Order: sequence, then structure tokens, then C-alpha cells
Amino acid sequence: MNPRKGGETVTAFSDRSRASEERRNHAIPRSRKLYETYYMRVFSYVMTLSGDRNLAEEITQETFFRAFSRKNEFRGESSEVTWLCTIAKNCFLDEKRRQKKTEPMPEDLPEDGEGIEGKQIDRDASFRIHVALHALEEPYREVFELRIFGELSFREIGMIFGKTENWARVTYHRARLKIQERMEKT
Repeated sequence: MNPRKGGETVTAFSDRSRASEERRNHAIPRSRKLYETYYMRVFSYVMTLSGDRNLAEEITQETFFRAFSRKNEFRGESSEVTWLCTIAKNCFLDEKRRQKKTEPMPEDLPEDGEGIEGKQIDRDASFRIHVALHALEEPYREVFELRIFGELSFREIGMIFGKTENWARVTYHRARLKIQERMEKT
């Protein structure tokens, strides 16, 4: 056996082992930073999709779990937040398929007698907006929610759908018009 060749093998193995350990040690702070940077944006996005805080928290956690376990699949073709929102959307859709039901809108009534008329007007307007928004067909509803509630740019929305920034702008504008039309009818 050639001692030099054996020495190179040991050195090459220890170099690979050291490099692997460095990547693992770097991945933990990197994952933590990703989580700390984007948690609230992903949570806000999922909250707009679900309307349920507990469900949004569960889906957000599942989103980061999937992202961390599949971090090698991130190709850098979009921003990290776009990638995370795409994962979150898929997690949400998976959950909806499991539930196979729609959640009823809560019936919160004012508790005191003061300002009931004002509260009722606000509540009626909120209800009409809610109904108009949820009556929108896809992708209008989701694009509108991503833009307004998720605070994503048109570029990021386009990337989530695999479309252009201009497509996202046009779809958002059409969604606004559809909501306005429905609001005027009610």
C-alpha cells in the first residue's frame, strides 16, 4: 500500500468531513435567521388565507419545517419570502383538502348600547367586503390578499404563480374592480 496515497485519502476524507460539519454549523444560524426574518410575513400571509390564528400558526410552523428540510431545493430563482409563501400556500391548500369544509363567519355583536348604529354600519361594510372578497374566483382573490394583507410586491406575487409582474398587476386591478362591482350591488 502506498503510504502517500493512504495519507491523501485520510486527508481528503477529513477535509470533506470538516467541510460537512462547517455547512451544518452554518446552516443552524442561517435557518434561525431565515425564520426570524420572515416568520411574521409568512404568518400574516397565512392568516389572510385562513382567517384562523391557530391554523395560521400551525401552517407557518409547517412551512418553515418544510423549508428547512428541503433547503437544497431552493434554487434562488425567486426571493426567499416568495419561496416561503409558495410553500405556505401549498401547506394551506393541503390543510383545506384535509378539512373539506368551510368555516362559518363569526357573528360578533356589539355588547353595549352606545354607538350601536356606527358599529352596525362598520360591521355591515366589513361584512360586504368580506363577502365580496370571498366570492372572488381564483386567482383574483389570492392575488388581492397577497397584495393587501401579505404586503407582497407584484413581482413576488407573479413569482408565486409562475407568472409575470405585469400579470400580477392586471389580476390585482381586475380583482379590485370585481370587489367594487359586488360592493355596489349589495
